[in-house]
Parts: sequence; C-alpha cells; structure tokens
Amino acid sequence: MEVHTIGIDLGKTLFHLVGVDPSGTVVVRKRYSRAQLLAYTAKIRVHRIGMEACSGSHFLGRALREQGHDVRLLPAQYVKPYVKTNKSDYIDAEAIAEAVERSNMRFVPIKTEEQLDFAGGTPRPGTLGDAKDGSSESDAGASSGARNNSGEGPQAP
Repeated sequence: MEVHTIGIDLGKTLFHLVGVDPSGTVVVRKRYSRAQLLAYTAKIRVHRIGMEACSGSHFLGRALREQGHDVRLLPAQYVKPYVKTNKSDYIDAEAIAEAVERSNMRFVPIKTEEQLDFAGGTPRPGTLGDAKDGSSESDAGASSGARNNSGEGPQAP
C-alpha cells in the first residue's frame, strides 16, 4: 500500500484525510485531530499533499512544509468539479487529492503569519475608519445628504 497523494478536508477540530496510490485508487481514509494529523504525516512520505485554501490551511501548510512535504492549496471553486457524488468530508478530501495532481491546476501560495495578519488587519492611515472622532468618511458622506453635481462628495453647507 503506497500512498502517493493525500487530500485533506479541513474542519474546525477534525480533518478528513484520503490517501491515493499512483493510479488514483483510495488506499487510506482516516479522520484526525490537528495533533494526530501532524503526527501521522511526520511518519510518512508522499508525493504531494493538497488542501482547500482557507485561513486555517495556511497554518497547516506551513507545518507540513516544515516536515518536508510538498503542500499545495487549491481554491474551493477548482475542487468542486472533482466531487463525484453527494457532499461528505471524505468525498471532498478525495476530490482534493485528485485535483492537486492535475498538471494545469492553479494553486494558492502559502502565506506567512505576517501576511495573514496584514490581510485581515487594521485599516491603514488615510482609509475608511481612520477619522479621529470615531466616525468614518463613509459616515460623514451619508449624514450630510446628497452629492453635488460633480459627484465628488457631499455638498458644502
């Protein structure tokens, strides 16, 4: 039983893993917690590991890369065509394992913690929500009524 590719369907606390051999036949079907998954993947060598891209997949992707695996994140809309029947976690993991092996598939780069913090973070100076009185620029425009004819913002009183 040689596991060639692994597809992982991520959940809040449990992860569903499907391993396929080089011909695409499912040889492993397991459910793990995060700690159990990392312990399992530390003991095996596979060609590639695939997951759907989400904020949690970046953390897990970095952890699996530290173990020496080739990890790829896929956008969910690219996995959907590979789902063969009604939705379940194992079927999704199998679809991920199939999709990650496609030569023309586009992948999402694994982000660092700093990149994830910046992406979800605080407004930059000069953007909406930066007003000192607690109101934002959009609040000011909405409260003063209609726009002038040029469309450049609220009318002067």
